[in-house]
Amino acid sequence: MPLIRRSREGDIEAITAIYAHHVRHGTGTFEIDAPSAAEMEARHSDVLAKGLPYLVAEIDRQVVGFAYCNWFKPRPAYRFSAEDSIYLAPQAHGKGLGRALLAELMAQAQAVGLRKLIAVIGDSRNAGSIGLHRAVGFTDVGILKSCGWKFDQWLDVVLMECALGQSDAVDPPLAQV
Repeated sequence: MPLIRRSREGDIEAITAIYAHHVRHGTGTFEIDAPSAAEMEARHSDVLAKGLPYLVAEIDRQVVGFAYCNWFKPRPAYRFSAEDSIYLAPQAHGKGLGRALLAELMAQAQAVGLRKLIAVIGDSRNAGSIGLHRAVGFTDVGILKSCGWKFDQWLDVVLMECALGQSDAVDPPLAQV
């Protein structure tokens, strides 16, 4: 039975391996060289230091996927909006783990005060990620045509968004300014 939980330091090796697979073989990320475990640890620590959620999916005590969000942009005006990232090991596709991870990420993002999640999806042919995001309530915003170059081809970026909680219906608490 799959388990969705908060990530911890001991998960970095598995997270690094999953992401490296996507860097080397996929177009969902425009990263060209797979980052080291030390770099992935630094990224992980950065997300957690900001108080943002970073989750993993486990099957039989093995990490088979991860999801996190990080500020959409670094300027303070964006502090209620974050970009989500989600990656699964190849053997974990088609089991509902992506949906479970993303749904829990959305719940935890809302719990820490985020009002919007933004998906910046590499490759407009990335039907799995686009479909997953639509399935949990993201809507299309637009496509940035041919803005990435990977594997000797131009790639689009698909932008999607999802309002969380009260979204823009009410002003955020002053304490979060």
